[in-house]
Amino acid sequence: MKRGIGTISLLPFFLLLFMAGTSCSGDDRVLRASDGKDIAFSTMIDDVRQAQVLFVGETHNSKRDHEFQLSVIKALHRARVPLAIGLEMFRADSQQILDQWVKGNLGEREFLNAYDDNWGVSWHLYKAIFLFARDNGIPMVGLNVPADITRKVSLSGFSSLTQEELKRLPPGISCSVDERYMDFIRRAYAAHGVKDKSFVNFCEAQMVWDKAMAWHLAAYQKKNPGRMIVVLTGVGHAWKRGIPEQLQEMAKLRCRVILPEIPDRIDRTTMLSHDTDYILLK
Repeated sequence: MKRGIGTISLLPFFLLLFMAGTSCSGDDRVLRASDGKDIAFSTMIDDVRQAQVLFVGETHNSKRDHEFQLSVIKALHRARVPLAIGLEMFRADSQQILDQWVKGNLGEREFLNAYDDNWGVSWHLYKAIFLFARDNGIPMVGLNVPADITRKVSLSGFSSLTQEELKRLPPGISCSVDERYMDFIRRAYAAHGVKDKSFVNFCEAQMVWDKAMAWHLAAYQKKNPGRMIVVLTGVGHAWKRGIPEQLQEMAKLRCRVILPEIPDRIDRTTMLSHDTDYILLK
């Protein structure tokens, strides 16, 4: 299994990534975090179409979350917003495979070999998104880093990486995690009250993902300033203190964040506008 959270053994911290969902459509209602109002899907789209980078968070095994992501992509495409899709699900070193897929040069069976090498969640949950991108020529961008790097950080901390391992990450990545960041990770992954070193290591692994994916996003946007990048990633990366904050330190881009509701952890009582812009209501 080559994906982010699921590659490590700290099950209590990422159990919520595997919540199943139900179907959704453009009729979904969302909470606008800035004023706490429930608004229509179309109202949200009118706002987020002005962004340069749009984060649409997910619980990885939630069918509903992926259907919602596709609804967002389709709505922006219909509005003639030039798009690219950024993927936690693919490493940056697999970019050539994604390019060939979007060009229509790979069949589904051949592409699945690369998908399975990069990600461990069922293809059928993501298939409609990948097919829509291919059929409409929407570029897909691999953002992730080698799984063995983040696995090592989650087990032994960032300081355990060798110079050779650091060279496999984007340049200049360091790691520091504050209490507010760890508090969100506890809430997002149902790990309240955990204080031991293993949890700090886990947070450091999250931070490595955040910074590396932000670097890849900044590099792509610099080369393609006319495209909005819709980023599909887990909730622990998509919230504002995750990838978006790291991205803002690298490039001043207009970002918006949408997170799925997880009762008592991501909802109108726990999330504020400094955490997300919108919450997909269950």
